[in-house]
Amino acid sequence: MTENLRIEGNTLPLEGIRVLELGSFIAAPFAARLFGDFGAEVIKIERPNGGDELRDWRKTRGTTSMLFRTLGRNKKSVVLDLRTDEGREAVKKIAAQCDVVIENFRPGTLEKWGLGPDVLTELNPEIVMVRISGYGQTGPYKDRAGFGSSAESFAGLRYITGEPDRPAGRAAASMGDTVAGLYGVIGALMLMLQKARGVRHTGPQTVDVALYEGVFSLLESLVPDYDAYGMVRKRTGGALPGVVPTGSYLCGDGLEVVIGGNSNSVFVRLMKAMGREDLAADGSLLTTEARGAREEELNGAISAWTGSRTLAEVLDLLDAAGVPAGPVYDAPSIAEDKHYLARDMIQTHEVVVDQEPELIRFPGVVPKIPGHEGRVQWVGPDLGEHTEEVLRDLAGLAPDEIARTNPKVAL
Repeated sequence: MTENLRIEGNTLPLEGIRVLELGSFIAAPFAARLFGDFGAEVIKIERPNGGDELRDWRKTRGTTSMLFRTLGRNKKSVVLDLRTDEGREAVKKIAAQCDVVIENFRPGTLEKWGLGPDVLTELNPEIVMVRISGYGQTGPYKDRAGFGSSAESFAGLRYITGEPDRPAGRAAASMGDTVAGLYGVIGALMLMLQKARGVRHTGPQTVDVALYEGVFSLLESLVPDYDAYGMVRKRTGGALPGVVPTGSYLCGDGLEVVIGGNSNSVFVRLMKAMGREDLAADGSLLTTEARGAREEELNGAISAWTGSRTLAEVLDLLDAAGVPAGPVYDAPSIAEDKHYLARDMIQTHEVVVDQEPELIRFPGVVPKIPGHEGRVQWVGPDLGEHTEEVLRDLAGLAPDEIARTNPKVAL
């Protein structure tokens, strides 16, 4: 670990940390992005002939998707072929200068290439390795291919997501991958914190994150409820079983609001805001079980109330009453909302899409650390944009060596 981590008052908390990203798609890139957001130098290795396949996802024009521009922000793109001796040797030279390596290949792939934890730790005893895979580095399923979709299914999330009379649904974002990325960063920072405190280890320092385990950890008491009560949770649409009232309700102007009135005190405030003093005063409703038994009645009352008002009116009344509620926003609503803008969660950057620069709005940085806020210094780079720089300055290769390692690099 570099000494900069111990300097108080850094503008960015992770300045001086260098991260090597050996991954593609979402899980490892999301983890590496978090390091980059807070000042770490992130070097992303991409394969020749197209780079990370994420560059082509959800793209209708141009050569690089906005999804890649988002996940690739604050990173340096280096093109190397890890299937060649030259590419692997260059990666070793880079890894020897890094604090963290993040990868999401199938278990055994790095070892096959001679880039496993034992090899990299011998080159750099202080290195921390974050390994993200579908089922983890051990266990009977470790060799299975795993994407976020299969992980969410295996973990139980998809079984309880969606409407009860339809096939299993999904969140319209890669939750399994991003949650795994978060756990990978947390694990890496824990090991780095130990080192900063003077704890020394022998052998590889590895964070082993399975996509399914990250998702499973979010499902609260799914299995304990089964053992304790014989409860097998089913798909319940936008509602949570036994958590009443909560969910999405249609307003009179055709817009939706999500209301969380499922604690005793909030439930009473919600009923009073609706003018339902009778329900607010009904002491028999001050338990989750009782409200669950009258779910249809309560949701009907709320729907009737929201349906007679506009979304803005509903939000104003619930805000005044201290009832958690929020509009069901689409992308245009988010991009223009004053609170998002005030919190710097919408940031505009110039991006070349079709040969011409355009102003594109991107998500900001989370979390907020007053005085040490992360920042988007640049959005995802063009493929191989930093290859020559990194191979020259970090790997120490001469121009002819760079040409042999990657003939496509213009010198």
